[in-house]
Amino acid sequence: MSQSELDTRKVSFVTVTDDNAGQRLDNFLLSLLKGVPKALIYRVIRKGEVRINKKRAKADTRVAVDDLVRIPPMRVAERDAPPPVSTVLSELLKNAIVHEDDGLLVVNKPSGLAVHGGSGVNLGLIEALRQMRPEHTFLELVHRLDRDTSGLILVAKKRSVLTALQRMLANKAGIAKRYLALVHGGWDRKIKDVKVPLLRIERKSGERMVIVDDEGKKAHTRTRLLNHGPHYALIEAEPVTGRTHQIRVHCQYEGHVIAGDQKYRDKVAVDIDKKQGINRLLLHAWQLEFRHPSSGDFLKLEAWPDDEFQQILAKAQCELTKQD
Repeated sequence: MSQSELDTRKVSFVTVTDDNAGQRLDNFLLSLLKGVPKALIYRVIRKGEVRINKKRAKADTRVAVDDLVRIPPMRVAERDAPPPVSTVLSELLKNAIVHEDDGLLVVNKPSGLAVHGGSGVNLGLIEALRQMRPEHTFLELVHRLDRDTSGLILVAKKRSVLTALQRMLANKAGIAKRYLALVHGGWDRKIKDVKVPLLRIERKSGERMVIVDDEGKKAHTRTRLLNHGPHYALIEAEPVTGRTHQIRVHCQYEGHVIAGDQKYRDKVAVDIDKKQGINRLLLHAWQLEFRHPSSGDFLKLEAWPDDEFQQILAKAQCELTKQD
């Protein structure tokens, strides 16, 4: 039974598949019961209302293939349910699929779409995909992209694929991610590596920011100049580490804030962007390279920016061309 078929108003029975084998019971329920408060899930487990093969189980019990899990009725507020996926968004995402196999889905996420709901966002990429693919009992984000950043994002269809890819990312080995960024000014070709620590802070206004600070975490971005025009330069950025807003803040540190970056650009950059008709972040995750954890195949995936991004590059005289 898939998540979309569960009726939380009554008792449900779910058979564990290969996708979830080995997962803790609490995490299994959290992934299955989107929108159900975490506290409620732990409460029904403690009370013994969740059963595995007719026996009481603890939160840390590992589920196995063909286990039959009894899930008691749970009241879910209507406001927690994401709105239905529009026809326009559904078609957009179908056409944005770059790669798909038994364990992995790779999507070229459009700018402006959050990867998941929350913080005022009712429907994100992952919620939309779950609605579009109700037959899949397991769909989870491997990593994240900022809402305004476009480009390639990995979605696991199996827990084994999820954990393997996340391990690669955590160990900073096995996955190469490269971004395109249109930055203000003339990027110096000599800038190859940006290594300055980054610290997450919260301003008095409540806005969350990232700044360069010696007390922050180590951060390393490799960069390469691809093209340049009178006002902007096009660079490729490869984050060796994976800090929040890493590329955006490292570009700002070098004195070349990314075009359209409403969080980190100054008034001068705002005025230049306005004159050039730029009102979106010009940052795009365009290449991913890794060995598939299930098949062992080496994948090199590429997604060029959308038409709007490329039109802006042309106007800025920073067109993207095939590089060796």
